[in-house]
Amino acid sequence: MKNSRSTISQTLDIEITLEKILSWSQRFNPVVILNSNSKKQFQDDKYKSDDLLIAIESIETLLSGENVFDSLKSFHQKHLDWIFGYLSYDLKTQIEKLHSNNFDGILAGDYYFFCPRYIFGFKGQKLIVHYLPESDSAEDVYKLIESLRNFEPVNRFIKPELQIKSRINKNEYIDKVDKIKKHIHRGDIYEMNYCMEFYAENAVINPFAVYLELNNLSPMPFSAYFHINNHYLMCASPERFLAMRGNKIISQPIKGTAKRGATGQEDKMIIESLKNDPKEQAENVMIVDLVRNDLSRTATRGSVIVEELFGVKSFHQLHQMVSTVTSELKKDVPFTEVIKNAFPMGSMTGAPKIRAMELIEEYESTKRGIYSGSIGYITPDGDFDFNVIIRSIIYNAENRYLSFMAGSAITNSADPEREYEECLLKAATMKKVLGLE
Repeated sequence: MKNSRSTISQTLDIEITLEKILSWSQRFNPVVILNSNSKKQFQDDKYKSDDLLIAIESIETLLSGENVFDSLKSFHQKHLDWIFGYLSYDLKTQIEKLHSNNFDGILAGDYYFFCPRYIFGFKGQKLIVHYLPESDSAEDVYKLIESLRNFEPVNRFIKPELQIKSRINKNEYIDKVDKIKKHIHRGDIYEMNYCMEFYAENAVINPFAVYLELNNLSPMPFSAYFHINNHYLMCASPERFLAMRGNKIISQPIKGTAKRGATGQEDKMIIESLKNDPKEQAENVMIVDLVRNDLSRTATRGSVIVEELFGVKSFHQLHQMVSTVTSELKKDVPFTEVIKNAFPMGSMTGAPKIRAMELIEEYESTKRGIYSGSIGYITPDGDFDFNVIIRSIIYNAENRYLSFMAGSAITNSADPEREYEECLLKAATMKKVLGLE
């Protein structure tokens, strides 16, 4: 049964700020906000659709269970509608013979998708609202738009008082990296993404205010805010996992990180150093090869290409080495197969992927869950765009557990001290938002 949506389009005569949207959206459950921060990016994303997408309330929900990709395919075929939601990293256990037994403080479902009651799309000063006529009249939607236009945010960000702990200390981190390198020396793996958790217990926060502050400090192109019941995701991701436009598949793995310089000249030097760093190049090319292999399973012969290798993108806090790999989808292959064959993303696992995931489970101390999973949307035509959930704060309001993780790629040439410092660099913005720096 197809959900045939109607649309209302308006050219806005006032600026609808993110603060207004976030504050206004608190009356709804669930809510997904996908924010490209397009006005704050230093580079244009040619594969971007909208500047901002908001999905509000649920017409029908796909809850966690077995065979997520088959279920998602059937859910989309049933509705032929917009679908928003997330995939957790631990869906690896539905794809391969793996397990996830580490400590889990967030206790979120392995996935959650829903057909929204309303979709708000912002592009420049243009607003398009997609709605279902059987649920709402045009008059209802105009009233909803007017309520957003006239809404006055009343909440202001107050830094929470939290005691943030690290799941492992520096010595434990260095010891584990040394052990991971022994696996590399033995030939078990070439590279592994190793992450550490920072957490707070008995945490009381205002999630949308925390996300607003996070986005102000680190306005990333794959930023996201998600609220479902007692779970919240506040995400400042720089990385696209997968997108589909027509029959073109796009993946943009990130491997390689450097801090911003104090001046433009220093930035240029840092960018050149990052581009030509043998370790960073080795990390990046290994993941590019892994992505090429993942995409080849659903691609027409000879269509997998590397559009850009070792590209450096600059963000407000960091420079990142980003490569772009594309392919053309085989005829009659469902979009869910593309996602399944590439999930979890190589930039957050390592190579070979399955063995790297086995070792991640052995050496990490926390179940990743939503972290290093993916959040995004699917259109009625089957196009989609999903990010990599990194640089993110995740919160369970019921048990008051707050978590964020940071990681880096461990290779044969990895210096444990340097890798630890990279993790701290990636965690610095989250710590600052939470009042710790």
